[in-house]
Amino acid sequence: MSNPLRVGIAGLGTVGASVIKLLERQSAALASRTGRSIEVRAVSARERGRERGVDLAGLRWFDDPVELAKSGDIDLFVELIGGAEGPAREAVEAALAAGKSVVTANKALLAKHGMALAALAEKQRVALAFEASVAGGIPIVKTLREGLAGNEIRRVYGILNGTCNYILSRMELEKLSFEQCLAEAQRLGYAEADPTFDIGGFDAAHKLAILSTLAFGTAVDADAIHVEGIQSITLADLEAADELGYRIKLLGVAERGERGIEQRVHPTMVSKTSAIAQVMGVTNAVTIDADAVKELTLVGPGAGGEATASAVVADIADIARGIRSAPFGLPVSMLDHSARLPMQRHEGGYYIRLSVHDRPGAVAAIATRMAERQISLESIMQRTRPGKRASISTGAPVPVILITYATSETTIREALAAVVADGYIAERPQVIRIERD
Repeated sequence: MSNPLRVGIAGLGTVGASVIKLLERQSAALASRTGRSIEVRAVSARERGRERGVDLAGLRWFDDPVELAKSGDIDLFVELIGGAEGPAREAVEAALAAGKSVVTANKALLAKHGMALAALAEKQRVALAFEASVAGGIPIVKTLREGLAGNEIRRVYGILNGTCNYILSRMELEKLSFEQCLAEAQRLGYAEADPTFDIGGFDAAHKLAILSTLAFGTAVDADAIHVEGIQSITLADLEAADELGYRIKLLGVAERGERGIEQRVHPTMVSKTSAIAQVMGVTNAVTIDADAVKELTLVGPGAGGEATASAVVADIADIARGIRSAPFGLPVSMLDHSARLPMQRHEGGYYIRLSVHDRPGAVAAIATRMAERQISLESIMQRTRPGKRASISTGAPVPVILITYATSETTIREALAAVVADGYIAERPQVIRIERD
């Protein structure tokens, strides 16, 4: 058997501790599968004395992860610190520069510095592996980079953030408010004390940037992603979606068209009959539309110590076998810089909820504004507020829901600006895009 693969791990939170446990539990099986033993030799974390549920006796401790990354005691550096800058970036750069392969779960780092890090890994002829950076335990990176190498991928989209999916699922099933579900997600540890990164869609956007690069062979461009969160979603929207045959999910969508590549993260209505609509709770799912396999959906745990550790250990095992792929499927010099389409050029169906002053001719005037911009309406629903008799006009706002056929984002925004200017609505319009099968 070959010499052992000596591993150093920086970051001993839930995932880091789970990686150590999994490597210990599967040590014999991994040695058989890879042809060499895998041994954790050194670790680094902010607090030396913290109880982590793992035995660190016999492991060399580094207070500075950069020193661990450069250490001659290890062959492979595992970065589980997190963050796009600071110690995580410095340590990964140091490891690659020292000729050591790197495994990371850090989507923020890859979304911002992935091209530079991949180029450094290629120059040093070492691996940069990141299966755990997207969708936790779902093997989506290997699927896109290797499993579907014979396919032309047209679209990749999915539920990439378990916190948002948990909140939307509970709101729908238990008729709870967004604020109630967010508080419960925080109590259960699914959401941070400051949940902005999750509920604002930014976590999903970082993951989508990586998926888009793998799917289309393009340079990572997280700044080109249109991002909206779920803060504005209400029970009224979820109930209307249910009546119309949809569910609302926060989706990350990357799609190649004749004019370029769309990258967007936003609340989306998906048909209740689709595979992705069945994914509830903290679970993640990614659907790939390709020419040979047609539609492929992968579903699984998107976070958690064991699930994420599974993906980290899979990368470690590949490196132990001597497998070294171009990090993003192609050498950095061959990655395309295709045009990224601005959100204004997106075309599709739309759900629009308006709070309309109950005045004669208001709905007709709104429909006219839509017709002026060639927007075809699939349906108009006027919903009576509880306790209000529909036959009595009080002038109080009532919800009106419009479902459009395919049109452009720019056209919708122009029409709604005209509706607002007319003074018929009491609140900012709610707009949710519809993702057709």
